[in-house]
Amino acid sequence: MASFTAACVQLRSGKSVSRNAETAEALIRAAAQDGAEYVQTPEMSNVLVKSREELLERISVADDDPFLKMARALAPELGIHLHLGSIAVQAGGGKVANRAFLIAPNGSIAATYDKIHMFDVDLPNGESWRESATYAPGTRTVIADLPFARIGMAVCYDIRFPAIFRTQARQGAEVLTGPAAFTRQTGEAHWHVLQRARAIENGAYVISAAQGGTHEDGRETYGHSLVVNPWGKVVAELDGDEPGYVLADIEPDEVAKARGRIPAIANEREFVCEVADGLKEIPA
Repeated sequence: MASFTAACVQLRSGKSVSRNAETAEALIRAAAQDGAEYVQTPEMSNVLVKSREELLERISVADDDPFLKMARALAPELGIHLHLGSIAVQAGGGKVANRAFLIAPNGSIAATYDKIHMFDVDLPNGESWRESATYAPGTRTVIADLPFARIGMAVCYDIRFPAIFRTQARQGAEVLTGPAAFTRQTGEAHWHVLQRARAIENGAYVISAAQGGTHEDGRETYGHSLVVNPWGKVVAELDGDEPGYVLADIEPDEVAKARGRIPAIANEREFVCEVADGLKEIPA
């Protein structure tokens, strides 16, 4: 596969879908002008709002979403593959889909992915999140063949579930993705190590655009959009939480090299897990 230039666009999405689309468009254009052929935006690029009722009032079905319309017009104009890390769209039955879109340079939708794992947690600082109360979880992992690489799709909290990424790597994915809206607390603790771990254990690039800063609904996200190479080195990072973009050269040949050095996927073996009874003697 040929090398290519990737960009992570970092946003601070608010409550207005149209304003978020305008901000994202400007940054996507700038990244493409700097040579990006693949551009990724963060999770929930089109809107970030805590209130379930307010969220449902502000979003639409995918075909009517202004952010997706902007992206589908922009990708062919710029001649890029545009990966919307995710947008919120109505899924029916009062539920919302946290859905990623991979848009081809002709404006067609090449792949979609609905976030599988719901962020249902109570954090030590008092933050409490129950995504399952609003969002309908996805049930399938997705990989897409681009001219320059096979790319695996995931979203935010999915990064904590290695099986998704291992499955994609087994199917030949050279680039894994984790666009996110990580909270500041969890980002400071785990963002970098999780991204690097997924890259190292799979011998793959990891590209993750992020939300950053204090948002209109009061939440704080970590930022630090980054790209990790197959050996686990951060090769590009937007240091901090301000909106912007960062570029990285992606060399798919480096994937084969990393997997050749540490053939973890090839060396995998099936096994069973047994629970030993500590009170029962086992014959030697």
